[in-house]
Amino acid sequence: MTSPAVTDLIARSNRLGADPKNTNYAGGNTSAKGTETDPVTGEPVELLWVKGSGGDLGTLKESGLAVLRLDRMRALVDVYPGVEREDEMVAAFDYCLHGKGGAAPSIDTAMHGLVDAAHVDHLHPDSGIAIATAADGEELTRKIFGDKVVWVPWRRPGFQLGLDIAAIKERNPQAIGTILGGHGITAWGDTSEESERNSLWIIETAAAYIAEHGKAEPFGGVRPGYEALPEAERRAKAAALAATIRGLASHDKPMVGHFTDADVVLDFLASERAPELAALGTSCPDHFLRTKVKPMILDLPATASVEESIARLTELHTQYRADYTAYYEAHATPESPAMRGADPLIVLVPGVGMFSYGANKQTARVAGEFYINAINVMRGAEALSTYTPISDAEKFRIEYWALEEAKLQRMPKPKTHQGRIAFVTGAASGIGKAIATRLANEGACVVVADLDLAKAQAAAAELGGTDVAIGVAANVADADGVQAAIDATLLAFGGIDLVVNNAGLSLSKPLLETTEADWDLQHDVMAKGSFLVSKAAATPLIQQGMGGDIVYISSKNSVFAGPNNIAYSATKADQAHQVRLLAVELGENGVRVNGINPDGVVRGSGIFASGWGANRAATYGVKEEELGQFYANRTILKREVVPENVADAVYVLTGPELSRTTGLHIPVDSGVAQAFLR
Repeated sequence: MTSPAVTDLIARSNRLGADPKNTNYAGGNTSAKGTETDPVTGEPVELLWVKGSGGDLGTLKESGLAVLRLDRMRALVDVYPGVEREDEMVAAFDYCLHGKGGAAPSIDTAMHGLVDAAHVDHLHPDSGIAIATAADGEELTRKIFGDKVVWVPWRRPGFQLGLDIAAIKERNPQAIGTILGGHGITAWGDTSEESERNSLWIIETAAAYIAEHGKAEPFGGVRPGYEALPEAERRAKAAALAATIRGLASHDKPMVGHFTDADVVLDFLASERAPELAALGTSCPDHFLRTKVKPMILDLPATASVEESIARLTELHTQYRADYTAYYEAHATPESPAMRGADPLIVLVPGVGMFSYGANKQTARVAGEFYINAINVMRGAEALSTYTPISDAEKFRIEYWALEEAKLQRMPKPKTHQGRIAFVTGAASGIGKAIATRLANEGACVVVADLDLAKAQAAAAELGGTDVAIGVAANVADADGVQAAIDATLLAFGGIDLVVNNAGLSLSKPLLETTEADWDLQHDVMAKGSFLVSKAAATPLIQQGMGGDIVYISSKNSVFAGPNNIAYSATKADQAHQVRLLAVELGENGVRVNGINPDGVVRGSGIFASGWGANRAATYGVKEEELGQFYANRTILKREVVPENVADAVYVLTGPELSRTTGLHIPVDSGVAQAFLR
């Protein structure tokens, strides 16, 4: 039975975490203390329930809590070796755990356990951090909150900070919380309701004070020429820049991107003080762990051409890497973890917006959200005072903290396609849907492209949220429509790595019954469509400089002369030769081009369901419902081919095992001797 204290804690956490004005994604932590019966002794035992390492308040569940015996946790004070060795206390928390399961205790556990209050909240609200990063934050804290909130000078999170806050509460019985210099807020209460009320009071009081007393233009006036471009123009420019910027951000390791042109970003980039403030970097540890210590900002006006912008971004990237390397070398010790990479995670383009990056889409999106938090913090601090983040030395101590490194090392090994962005045509059903599903399951971000937008979006929704897949409309026979779909891919995920030309249709007719319209339709969708998609995707693939894959779903009919099939087989032969031609042409850019030749994929096939199955069944003199088995019986393996078999072949072709293979066609037909490749 769940303790009432836990039920209240989860509800409070979810409410606080659901509102971005209170805290950011996975930021902050909450706790509750209560008494339970020890199952061993039958005696009452005081417990601490606290959000575990890496969890998110907005979606917190009971399994995300660490549960500790309060007496043992507080007894650690007696063996605390001092601030120079405080990291050792994190391992000691494991010896205070109650029962099994639950989350690993976080570095902030001491703050919650040592503070003498039944309920404690530690949050990262923009308004609170604005006060925490103001040059005169201590004075502002007294002015805004009186003696109800106490200033705590910057200290890296850990056991000593927990001791400091516990001592402050003991000395200030009237206080309801603290402002943590450079960091955030902590509040407490005797009940869950009181703790939440106190947290919100601090957040709202700080926000109201900034709104009432802050300067109207804390970022200065507008820089002429740096204003936001009209929406259509800025999104077109963003799409044109996206692949190049992703390639720069992926110099050390592949990254997925996220783009936003939110007003808060555009207004900041148009301001006079944006370059100066951006150079100061972020302050809250949760912020710069996601965004790096500072962003890369393009120093050209919005009117600069794409070509000028790319040239300058490339120069700035070289300087950014040199500056970050210098930052690392200036603060690293022999015990420091190796440098994790010198590329920016936030790239700001005036008039256009912000590109943010991470190992996956969620991480990239959250990094952008955190930088918006940082903009809000800078605005609040500058409105009242001077924005003064913690020093680079302190940032380094957090970024390359042994405990942070240990957390990274505990992360699960990435799946084979994590960090890859796949564009699959005809993916709302049949073979295309199976391919999209397999690639998403292997960690890829997937764009489900289909003639029917509603079906594409529905298929994408089945794969997960928009951090996993999106659906786009794509008439592959229309060059403008194809380009729009590729642009949507670049804006959604930052780039493109893997293209699957799967869209197709077929009309089963003998030569004399095949009309010119029949011929044109099939060639437009498959031969021309594959060409248009490959051409539109090739530009960003080359711009990224990260290699990539193009896969054609061709057919056994590309090499086998089946009956009554002139238009379909001819266009499939066209696709098959496109594979060879593009493998040669794009190989110097690291782009591999391969094909798959399926046969007899009846179950789940959109083509077969649209009349092709009935025509082929009539051609072979069998019932339509027996067509799949008919195809299987004529193969060497006597096994029916299903869409998932084709998806498996795409997975293998685009995975790490065949990294030196290009220009290949793989039969997925259970063995048709007449279609053996020669």
